[in-house]
Amino acid sequence: MDRRQFIGQAAAGLAAMSVGTGYAKDKKTKIPHLKSKNFEAPMGDIRAIFLQLGNNMWCDYPSIMMGKTPQEASETITKKADFKLICNDKLWNDAINKMAELGINMVVIDLGEGLFLPSHPELAIEGTWSIDRMQAEIERINKLGIEVVPKLNFSTTHNGWMGEYTHMISSKPYYRMCEDVISDVIEIFNHPRFFHIGYDEENAISQINWGYQYICARKGEFWWKDFLHIVNTIEKHGVRPWMWSDFGWEHEEFCDRCPKSVLQQNWFYDSRNGGFDLKTNKTKDFTRLEMFLKLDKAGFDQVPCGTNWVGSVRKQLNIGADDVMGKLVKFCRENISKELLKGFMLAPWVPTEDTPDSRHQIINGIKILADAVK
Repeated sequence: MDRRQFIGQAAAGLAAMSVGTGYAKDKKTKIPHLKSKNFEAPMGDIRAIFLQLGNNMWCDYPSIMMGKTPQEASETITKKADFKLICNDKLWNDAINKMAELGINMVVIDLGEGLFLPSHPELAIEGTWSIDRMQAEIERINKLGIEVVPKLNFSTTHNGWMGEYTHMISSKPYYRMCEDVISDVIEIFNHPRFFHIGYDEENAISQINWGYQYICARKGEFWWKDFLHIVNTIEKHGVRPWMWSDFGWEHEEFCDRCPKSVLQQNWFYDSRNGGFDLKTNKTKDFTRLEMFLKLDKAGFDQVPCGTNWVGSVRKQLNIGADDVMGKLVKFCRENISKELLKGFMLAPWVPTEDTPDSRHQIINGIKILADAVK
């Protein structure tokens, strides 16, 4: 058996083991339509929680080497990929129900390897959600008054979910894969209003610090070419791209070159405890705080993101991060034009696995956001 045959059989086996949907790797596959139109949160009053369905956004993908399966090859790398979905049904349901109870009107789902994509079944793992399951969940969430927004992260720092395509960045096969999975997701989600594309933290130093063994970060025109290709692909479907804004922290041309159609999500977690006053914040986080003003001046729509995740300095000071979201809401309401401020999001930044820490982080985060946006 040659290497290509082995990869094909391993991929097909993973897909069949994962979901058993019967969908084939065929672009002619007919994806079922949702029964009803998606619920939409009011623009200007978006109250969103970020939930992780998949978790392979912080890992190396182990290429099949020397006749090894991906699972066997993963033992040779530091940042290991998951080959079984760790999203816990009970915590997921409890989180969605708590959102509905407290008036949260949007959930942004980081899909990763968590959703079966018929154009690329080899990206599925054990436990990956079928199309039918995802569509039933979208219907249920919509009925609770919550809009569902899909997210696939196309940053090279967070693309372990792409499997071997993580090693094909900027190539024609990579472009085709991106186009295919975008089309799959948009069809599965019945042409959602937004599609979050990630694009955060793409730099070599982050990958080195986190222990990646395969380092890949685009710069300059390579970054812009790939980024604009993703944006244009999504917009051709009549869907609005949504992105993390941190590329703009270190690239002055960002506000001039990024299309104004892209919904911006600058994130500021005050992880160094420098505070929300631009006159007194002397930490490296200053540029992150300042980015809200730059985006506003440039005329971008914004959904700022806060968190209850605790950064290293706050951990050392033992002060937690439950105060961050409320302070962020106050700062943004005072400094961003009302017509451009479309709402807020809180990201707990923990897997949706039912450990005491993850449960507290997610459920408490929902409560914090609800209190902050009153």
